[in-house]
Amino acid sequence: MKDRIRIDKWLVGPITRWVTLLIWLVAAVLLNTLAPPISKEVVNNAPPLPDTKPSVQARELVTREYPNAENASALFVWHRQGGLTDTDLQRIQQFTERLSTRPVPYQTSVPPLHQMPLQALKTKLSEDRSTIVSPVFFSKSAQSNEWKEGVDQAKKEAADIFGSDPFAVAIDSPADLNARVTGQVGIQIDATGVFGQADKTLLLATVLLVLVLLLVIYRSPILAITPLVAVGIAYFVISPILGWMVHSGLITVEKQGTNIMTVLLFGAGTDYCLFLIYRFRQLLKIEPDKGKALRGAITGSSGAIAMSSLTVILALLTMIAAEYGSFRLLAAPFGISIFIMGLASLTLVPALLAIMGRASFWPFIPRTPGMLAERAKRKGHPAPAVGKPSRNMVGSLVVRRPWLIMVVTCILLGGFALFSTQVKFTFDKLAMFPKTMASIEGFTVIGEQFSPGQLAPVKVIVDTGGKDRDVAQTLASLPYVSQVSAPQAGKTNPKLLAYDISLNMNPYSMEAMNLIPELRQTIEGVLRQSGDTDAATHVWISGETAEQYDTKETNIRDMSIILPLIIIMIATLLVVYLRSLIAAAYLIVTVLLSYLSALGLGWIVLHYFMGMDMIQGTIPLYSFVFLIALGEDYNIFVISSIWQKSKRMPLKQAIKEGVGETGSVITSAGLILAGTFAVLVTMPVQLMVQMGVITALGILLDTFVVRPFLVPALTLLLGKWAFWPGRRNSVTDPNSTAIEKQFAGSSA
Repeated sequence: MKDRIRIDKWLVGPITRWVTLLIWLVAAVLLNTLAPPISKEVVNNAPPLPDTKPSVQARELVTREYPNAENASALFVWHRQGGLTDTDLQRIQQFTERLSTRPVPYQTSVPPLHQMPLQALKTKLSEDRSTIVSPVFFSKSAQSNEWKEGVDQAKKEAADIFGSDPFAVAIDSPADLNARVTGQVGIQIDATGVFGQADKTLLLATVLLVLVLLLVIYRSPILAITPLVAVGIAYFVISPILGWMVHSGLITVEKQGTNIMTVLLFGAGTDYCLFLIYRFRQLLKIEPDKGKALRGAITGSSGAIAMSSLTVILALLTMIAAEYGSFRLLAAPFGISIFIMGLASLTLVPALLAIMGRASFWPFIPRTPGMLAERAKRKGHPAPAVGKPSRNMVGSLVVRRPWLIMVVTCILLGGFALFSTQVKFTFDKLAMFPKTMASIEGFTVIGEQFSPGQLAPVKVIVDTGGKDRDVAQTLASLPYVSQVSAPQAGKTNPKLLAYDISLNMNPYSMEAMNLIPELRQTIEGVLRQSGDTDAATHVWISGETAEQYDTKETNIRDMSIILPLIIIMIATLLVVYLRSLIAAAYLIVTVLLSYLSALGLGWIVLHYFMGMDMIQGTIPLYSFVFLIALGEDYNIFVISSIWQKSKRMPLKQAIKEGVGETGSVITSAGLILAGTFAVLVTMPVQLMVQMGVITALGILLDTFVVRPFLVPALTLLLGKWAFWPGRRNSVTDPNSTAIEKQFAGSSA
């Protein structure tokens, strides 16, 4: 206790508060001078799957045996609704000739369409002669920004040849030639651009939203700016630390991860600040010494802030157990960010409040009754009447009707949760992007004019053992295959034969992904029929479809491991913090119910109001981590208040006052946190939109249903058993609850 008091005095001391602020500012400046910001070190195509996955092993085999096949393709789609003219085709030939003689950066090869007679080239046209596809291959090891450099140069060459820019022409132009770049390269370039363009917009929208909400809630410009200043300084400390760690090879951070991190920092960071600011304001109304009031606020809120941040950190760190790269890569940077933000909330924010004192709340400065009377006397006014405490309607309702509250809230949440069983998931990575994205427009044209499977062929590699296997005929006979290439022997092992097959469906669709096991079993069956007793080890399937199938399976595996880990970890923290198994159990159950309700309500909004047929398969885990960790914060805050008050008053009164005392701050914090996640709806990426909607709705359910009604009602109904196996050390409560009496009777 003495150590904590000394820390409190340090943070609010007349000199040391300035020292604390200076330490943070110097750290931010020095770190940004010595290390690169995280924005300069993010990657856009980190490997999503571990080396143990079949599609990854198949890709490694392709790299070794078919090095040319591992080039990344940029598919240039040329389209004219009335039909491509001979002049169009001749210029396309000039385009490929120029790239053959003057390759653009990171280009590896280009099919020599310019060497084909015009009549032969016309055989590659679509059936209505409106479309042709000319691929250009790039180095697979290049980053998306390097691919963009090469593709942009190729576009300039095309514009020079055609005399105008066909890539700027609308895809539905009735007469003009239009062109789009799709395929792996085109899609990755556009995806990176979408995230990059939204970066600054997301940051600005988040800051403005938090600022407006703080101004509306607290009506104080200084107070509204204080959390933003603290989060901003913390961010300038976090960014170079993560940048240095990435630069040193210690961690990897993806672009979309930094977008989510921005939202999480501003949302959670502002919440932590509000917990402290709320207690400070309450104490300023009864304590004339602002230093003592601030020290009391630090003492009263530091435990909840530390526990809340620890809960989020440990929940995020459980994602280290994930195999899927996008999950695993979030763990370290997010955990480090929340740790530093929590540290800033416990040190930097108190220092800022100590420097500004009561003026932090201008123009509505909280004062003690004595200070108000003295101020009125100086102005020649009568002493103001002592204000009546605000009505605690929610707390009163909970303690009067706990059974009704519990039944109604469970029906409401359970009803929404039932809709979670209707959710349809997809791992189609193209579905997350807007249909107006250039590469998606190009893909749509290919799907309409050719087979959509040409966008991303599936490569089947078979170890024939030097024998004649009936693989090509079997592949061609499959109802979902539209085209099979001639077999290609391996570079170092000629017994390996590779077949490129084009599916007659979207190769990124769930339907296509689910065909991968069937395709493997079919080829293995062919090998077994021809005498191969080890057929399972002689078939490899690579390509985008196979990798997406492995992504789906990996996601299912991660969910089955990470969800129980988070629940066990948070339950353990709650038991240690509350010293109650019963309380930990029902708090976990309420948050799980809230999560399922958020998923169901999110599906109602996304499907029935926003017209989305499916949500991305990674959303449930993302939402679970954020909602379970962040939602438990509010439970911890209200239960901490009830626990403390129950030591000096009957439980019913403790619940009533605890709900009333924490109501405004948690409502404010919940609105701000939900608002920051809702900002993701402005992103042009469905993954972010869906995450924003579901997480924001879940936080609102926690804020307005679970925290003020369900949790207090359950606590009251359980009575002293809510503290089991700990003992409630309080005054005698004459109003024992029904459940409490029932337990007491059964114990007797």
